[in-house]
Amino acid sequence: MSKSLNLEIPADVVDALRLPELERMQRLRLELAVSLYAQGILGLGKAAHLADLSRSDLNRVLAQRQVPMHYGPEELAEDLHHGRGGQ
Repeated sequence: MSKSLNLEIPADVVDALRLPELERMQRLRLELAVSLYAQGILGLGKAAHLADLSRSDLNRVLAQRQVPMHYGPEELAEDLHHGRGGQ
């Protein structure tokens, strides 16, 4: 069963974003991914997927922002799955 979530952002908030229009969606996805990862709500692999980045690219962003790395059972399972050729 496939699930997705659409987040509606009020037009006045979208208009207030100080970002080029073509960058908005990607930047909001990145910011959400970083925030959810930093709070321990998403693991690295899922946060990277949300941000549409590779795990290594998201790792670089997290390092630049000095976000502490989390490594627990979920991340271990993701690493094992990824190492075995999984997506």
